[in-house]
Parts: sequence; C-alpha cells; structure tokens
Amino acid sequence: RMPRNKGVVYAQTRKRITPNDPRTRTAQKKKEEKEKAEKGIVRYNGEVVKRKEKPKAELFFTHNTSLGPPYQVLLDTNFINFSIQNKLEIVSSMMDCLYAKCIPIITDCVIAELEKLGPRFRIALRLARDPRFERLKCTHKGTYADDCLVNRVEMHRCYIVATCDKDLKRRIRKIPGVPIMYIKSHKYSIERMPEAYGAPRDG
Repeated sequence: RMPRNKGVVYAQTRKRITPNDPRTRTAQKKKEEKEKAEKGIVRYNGEVVKRKEKPKAELFFTHNTSLGPPYQVLLDTNFINFSIQNKLEIVSSMMDCLYAKCIPIITDCVIAELEKLGPRFRIALRLARDPRFERLKCTHKGTYADDCLVNRVEMHRCYIVATCDKDLKRRIRKIPGVPIMYIKSHKYSIERMPEAYGAPRDG
C-alpha cells in the first residue's frame, strides 16, 4: 500500500442535483410564474387572475364616440390599387360614403411597399404622393404596412382603416371601436359605423 502524501489536496466530488430537489422545483416555479406574468396571467391569494386591457372611455357606448369629421382614414397599399382598378377617386368617394370631410393618411410603410412593387404600381405610387394626402412618419424597424397600421390604431383609436385585405380586416376587427373602409359594388363602404349614410347597405 502506497503511503499518502500529506501535501496533496484531493478534489471533492460535487453532489448531483436531482429533478426532485426542492431548489430545482422552486426555480421552475419562478420561471413559470414569470412566463404567466408576461402573458397577463398572475396569481392572487392562490387564484389565477388574468389581466384585461382597460376599456377606453370613448368606447362606453356601442360605437367609438371619439370619431368625428373631418375623418382621418389610414390607407392600405391594396386599397389604393383596388381604387384605381374600380376607377374611384379616393377623396371624393370617401366623402360620398361618409357625407363629411375626410383626410386620407399615408404612412411611410405604405409608400415603401409601393416602391418595392416596381413599375407596375407607379400610378398607385403617384396617387399615394397626392399633396391632399397627409403623410405619417414611421419610426419603427421594417416596412410591413399591416403591422404598422394595427399598432397605430391600437394606440390611437381616432382613425378609420381603409383596406381590402382579408387578413388585415380580421386583425382590425379584434380591436374595438375601429371602423374598416373597403370597396363593395364599385363604391366605398364601411363597417362598424352606422352614421355612414352613403355606404351601400346589405340586403
């Protein structure tokens, strides 16, 4: 048997933490609570409580009372294209639909999308640069117009969104109090806005 050297220090083996260790379960529980908090689900006295968005004051009635003439209308890329195909002059057709003054609004994202589409959409791009249209600057990253329009109406519910895109319309419908303008029977129509007397009616 070899004698041990007194000067040699032997490393100690660390104990392995098992999945059933209380320290592991505590860390996992904290992680789950953090994820739930991010999703808007929290615990209060042991009960699950979901956070709900505070309703806007102007949405106390059935429709958005903060909307009024002159109406501010956010234009989507395909709305401009379909207006050209249906030979609709944007400003006058909006006024025929709402019987009030309307201000078409173009965001930087919509202009960027039209520029990317190439020479086929040069007429739509020229129309989007009409001096009667108000221009909104975008400070976010990327040029995806749908996300830009949805974010704007979520923050400020004083706009009407003009679009013929089914996916965008579905996203806007989830936001209460935001009317959607679209093209129907070669005219502009609008949903969630009963005072639009010039819009075509169903039935």
